[in-house]
Parts: sequence; C-alpha cells; structure tokens
Amino acid sequence: MAYHLDNPRWRRRIRVENMKTKLLKSALRVLGTVAVVVIMAWILVAQPSCHRNHPSAIKADPAKLREHVEALSQRFFPRDWQHRENLDRCADYIAQHFRQAGATVEFQTFDVGKKQYRNVIGRFTVGKGQRIIVGAHYDSCGEEPGADDNASGIASLIELAYLFGRSTPSSPVELVAYVLEEPPFFQSAMMGSAIHAKSIAGDKAGVRGVIVLEMVGFFSDEWGSQSYPAPLLRLIYPSRADFIGVVGRWDQGDWIKTVKTGMKGASALPVYSIRAPAILPGVDFSDHASYWPYGIKAVMVTDTAFYRNKTYHKSGDTPDRLDFNRMAKVVVSVFEAIRSM
Repeated sequence: MAYHLDNPRWRRRIRVENMKTKLLKSALRVLGTVAVVVIMAWILVAQPSCHRNHPSAIKADPAKLREHVEALSQRFFPRDWQHRENLDRCADYIAQHFRQAGATVEFQTFDVGKKQYRNVIGRFTVGKGQRIIVGAHYDSCGEEPGADDNASGIASLIELAYLFGRSTPSSPVELVAYVLEEPPFFQSAMMGSAIHAKSIAGDKAGVRGVIVLEMVGFFSDEWGSQSYPAPLLRLIYPSRADFIGVVGRWDQGDWIKTVKTGMKGASALPVYSIRAPAILPGVDFSDHASYWPYGIKAVMVTDTAFYRNKTYHKSGDTPDRLDFNRMAKVVVSVFEAIRSM
C-alpha cells in the first residue's frame, strides 16, 4: 500500500477521484437548493390544495355563449371608446339579458370629456349579508373584434346571470359590466371599474370579494402553447394552455385560494392560481386591480390572455378561435365557487 501511495500516478488518480466527489457533492447541494426554491415557490405562489368542490349538475349552454360573443364582436363592432353608439348597444344588450335572468338592473353613468358612458349592474338577493361582485369589461381595444378580449367575459357574465336567476344565491351577488377598460383609459381613474370601485369604497366591509372575468375563451391542447412572464413559472405550471387561471396580488392569498378551491372540481376543467406581486407582468392587467386601492379583495379569472392567445388586441381575435365548450365549464366553475361561499 505504501508503494501505491508513493506512486505519482496513484496520487493523481486519488486527487481526481476526490475532485469528482467534491463536484458531485456541490452539484447535489445546488440541485437541492433549486428543489427547495421551486417547492417553496410552488407552495407560496401556486397555493396547492387538496380541497375541491363537488362536481356540478349545472350546465351552461355553449351555443348561448357563442351567441353573446358574436353579438358583441360582430353586431356591435367596433366597440372601442370612440364608438359610443355601439357601446350603448352593448350596454342595452347586457341589461336586457340581466333583466330576463331576473336581476335588478341599474346603469352607473359617468362622463369622460363631453361623452357619457355606462356600467351595467345586475343584482341578485339584495340586502342579505356581504355581497360578491363579478365583473367583466365590454369594450374592446381599438377597432378589433375582441372576441376573447373581452366578449368572452361578458358572455360568461350574462350566462352567470341566468344561472343565478334559476338558482337564487343565499348571499347577494352583484354582476357588473364595465366600460372603458381598454386604452387610452387602462389603469386610469376613468376606467369603468375604477368608477365602480370608488362608488363602493365606503362600504368595503359589505363586500366579500370581487371576481373579474378577463378573457376566458381561448384554450389549446398543444405542448408549449402556454407561456409565462418568468422562467421559474414553467417549472410550476402546465405547458399546455388547457386550464383556467385565478390571478391575484400577493397579499390576497386567502381570497385567491377561496375562489380557486371553489372552482376546482365543479367541472372537468383544470384550475390553477397564482399569487404574486403586482410587478409581475399580467397580475394587474385588468379591472380587478381597480379595487385594490380601497382594500377590497379582487382576483382575475382568465385564460392568461397574450400568454397563450397570440391574436390578443389583433384583428384575428374572432369567435371561431374560441372553445365554447370549455368556456361553459368556466361559467359553471365560477357559479359553483360563489355558491360554495
């Protein structure tokens, strides 16, 4: 043995083996650290839970959803802020369906410049405890069809009204169709949702929370069809755009989880959530953010918009690209989530 240890070739071999061992240990430590980071991020950001709702016997009609989307994206086209006549036609259309569903309907009017715009509010079970607000914007970005953005959200809001009309909620539900979500008013005090949020700020204790439907109609089963604003999220969430997301701000994890677990299991559609700082691109990209300054909990239910739908804010955002069967499952999931609260 002494002879072998004195041999330069054996000493080199021992040094190489020791180096390999050290490198392997370092690699394992790095992998272990990465695994811990990913697991912690998964727990904190995705809020995994075994809790889920019971499968629903309720059905939403895909044909009705298509009818609403085609009305907004084709009959009332264009419906941007400069075409107020078409926005008025949208508002009247939404109000008509809210009334037919059995809601008490009110227009919330406000002026921008010399023009008047309207939010449409439909109420069910008025005056019995904290209310849940469900909203969606009905305007589009420029002269684009806006089938997914956001005729899909309004179509879902209308069909939710019919479900609540047939099954009266035990607590108050307020459905709000907002105007002026899109540029040039996006993230300004003139957004319809900002007007509505300000109007209820004095009664925030009477609001359980807000759910905003923002683009809920585009899905894909292709591998790699879903993208994300940060690389780490690819390790946590699916590669296929075959799910619906619940998106909220970091400090509102309880409301995010309540909505997600209420939606999960109600239909066959997978439901994921993300709890993240507002600086992460996309987290505050809709009407739900209008409620945050007033301390009102609010989340966005979304197909993730431009992270999967490549016709976002383009002329190709047309009804034929939407999956109305899965959109119907979104409606049922949101409906059952609210009923479970």
